[in-house]
Amino acid sequence: MNIECLQENLIEGIFKTERIAGKHMTLPVLSCLFFEAKKNNTLTIKSTNLDLGVEVVIPAKVEKEGVVAIPAQIISSFISSLQAEEKTIHLSVNETTPGIISISTKNTSGSIKTMPPDEFPNIPKIIDGKSFNVTAEEFIKGLKSVWYSASVSGISPELSSVYIYCDGQYIVFAATDKFRLAEKRILVKKENDFGQILIPFKNIPEIIKILDGVRGEIQVELNKNQISFNFHGVHLVSRVIDGVFPDYAQIIPKETKTEVIVLKQDLINSLKISHIFSDKFNQVNFKVQPTKKVFEIKTKNNDIGETVQKMEAAMTGEDIEINFNYRYIVDCFQSIDADSISLNFNGLNKPLVIKPISDSSFMYLVMPMNR
Repeated sequence: MNIECLQENLIEGIFKTERIAGKHMTLPVLSCLFFEAKKNNTLTIKSTNLDLGVEVVIPAKVEKEGVVAIPAQIISSFISSLQAEEKTIHLSVNETTPGIISISTKNTSGSIKTMPPDEFPNIPKIIDGKSFNVTAEEFIKGLKSVWYSASVSGISPELSSVYIYCDGQYIVFAATDKFRLAEKRILVKKENDFGQILIPFKNIPEIIKILDGVRGEIQVELNKNQISFNFHGVHLVSRVIDGVFPDYAQIIPKETKTEVIVLKQDLINSLKISHIFSDKFNQVNFKVQPTKKVFEIKTKNNDIGETVQKMEAAMTGEDIEINFNYRYIVDCFQSIDADSISLNFNGLNKPLVIKPISDSSFMYLVMPMNR
């Protein structure tokens, strides 16, 4: 291999691929970035952890084709530490010194030990799958709006995932850990029929980071085993879960017995204070009395003390007093842009439904605490 490329292009390619590479006891080459130079003047940089894979194609002046597997952490640290004025970088593997790649710029040179490239696994490509186009910003918004509600336990893989399905002109994102449920609906240009798919929870942060900052549409392809994202010379593919997501429509209340409309920031501020006094179960008590115009949040900790906070709100319906996990309530605020939210109570032992006012695209459901 003998190539030359711009530093900014190489940094971008490494940045998008290095985060997936990591230590792997049985396959050490997975800690490497796979570089493949071709005569069409392109350099493809790949990485995978067998669950998630990415490849990035950047322009390069290729004098000699070749492949090499370079430890990700070393190449990333070296390239990112070069001075900004080092605009051009030269990479070469000499046949007389196999296992070593030489990297040089105008003022700096170095050599890095490599690993056998033939041990690096292929990044899968989806053939004969279904596909649709969506803006990267909207897809990221869908993932960010729900993924925190997925279960972090691997006991039930279908719950440790983000569920995505199509509903007419909407792509619907959902996640649940049985204690709360988040749903986000994204409107797309045309109806899709890709069925449904479950992306593993642990892959979501990396997918978000790689897609973050991408402008315009991306192509999403999927089959029963993988989902891939293609944009601007980047191919990102993730394994999917083979399972059935719960039919959560059955647990969404059909009617509301008590509704409270409150400013989101007021509720956030009150919950922050309440958390100081909450117990080890993060329990907070909501008390609503519409006829008396009372909306209170109470917390009590026998070792610390207690607090009662009264809030201004518009209320209708029946009186209710019910307990929830503070953290489950707070988590959903990151998905709500509206200034006001509605809290829809449905009686004791029934879930609370939280929705932003004037935005029907997001819904959050929280189960009450029984103690």
